[in-house]
Amino acid sequence: MMSRCDNSLMAFTLGIVLLYGGVAHAANRIPVRVVVVTTFELGQDTGDTPGEFQYWVERLPLTEVLPFPAGHHPLRYNPGKHILGIVVGSGSINSSGSIMALGLDPRFDLTHAYWVLAGIAGINPNQGSVGSAAWAEWVVDRDLLYEIDAREIPPEWPTGIVPLGRSSPYENPPPPPGIFSPNVYHLNAGLVNWAYQLTADTPLEDTADLKAIRAGYPNQPEALKPPHVMKGDEISASDWWLGTLMNKSAEDWMAYWTGGKGTSVTSAMEDCGVIHSLQMLSQVKRVDSDRVLILRTASDYTAPAVGETAAALLASETSTDTATKLSAFIPALEAAYRVGSPVVNELSSHWNRYAAHLPSATP
Repeated sequence: MMSRCDNSLMAFTLGIVLLYGGVAHAANRIPVRVVVVTTFELGQDTGDTPGEFQYWVERLPLTEVLPFPAGHHPLRYNPGKHILGIVVGSGSINSSGSIMALGLDPRFDLTHAYWVLAGIAGINPNQGSVGSAAWAEWVVDRDLLYEIDAREIPPEWPTGIVPLGRSSPYENPPPPPGIFSPNVYHLNAGLVNWAYQLTADTPLEDTADLKAIRAGYPNQPEALKPPHVMKGDEISASDWWLGTLMNKSAEDWMAYWTGGKGTSVTSAMEDCGVIHSLQMLSQVKRVDSDRVLILRTASDYTAPAVGETAAALLASETSTDTATKLSAFIPALEAAYRVGSPVVNELSSHWNRYAAHLPSATP
């Protein structure tokens, strides 16, 4: 007997099939070696103010435009390299829906594809600097929780956020997923280490503006370093949090869910939605969720500089078009392509080596 979930998945699959006029025969499906995942584009895919997608389209390049009515944005494809590009939309709701739609799209053979998410992020000034790039091994969800306003929490509590299924912050042991999605995702460590080692020496642009931003953090040595490639884990949340206290809360939340193995370095919105959808698609053999890489590049700090308040930091990083106001927006976009593209091209160019066997490296 089929479950209600099975029926829902079948209905969704049928909808995708009907949308594209029938399932392509396996032999006729578009082969995909790597999917480049970005979260937003500001205008056109080429020739104007860039979002996360534009440098990939122009430089890789992704020349073919493919309609994607079930998704957020038209797809792009490089037929020589068999690389597909997607803009999933901002936030975990958009990203999960777009990835699920792509994973069930009958036009593509994604069974052995690698997924490289390359997007901008906030960075913890205790761990890194603006303009830097971080490969994540751990991604922790900060959306699934109880929350009490900080003005009403008991005086002994360090925060008002509480794990679902617990009654106080960081109460051990961490709860199992239960009826909710997982709170923590651990990516393939060998694959992450391989990507990091391949790109660790990639030169990243340093500018007078970046130096001026870093100068505001004289007491945080990592924040003062020029842009560089690093390994660093991510807190993923739909709310755009910032401030010294919330930064400390993110560090503690990461440590709690990873048993102290992860380090809170970047903050972003979409990645739990992407990973979870890929894990669900992997259950029906549409993709291999072990082939996922998360690269986040630092467009702004998650905590204020010396003498700056959290509210002042928020005001300085927001505008009508929030993305372009971020202090290190363009350097972060540049870093995402500079660091992500060697991995994407290596996987695509040596497909006979990586199709059946995942690259791996030790720390």
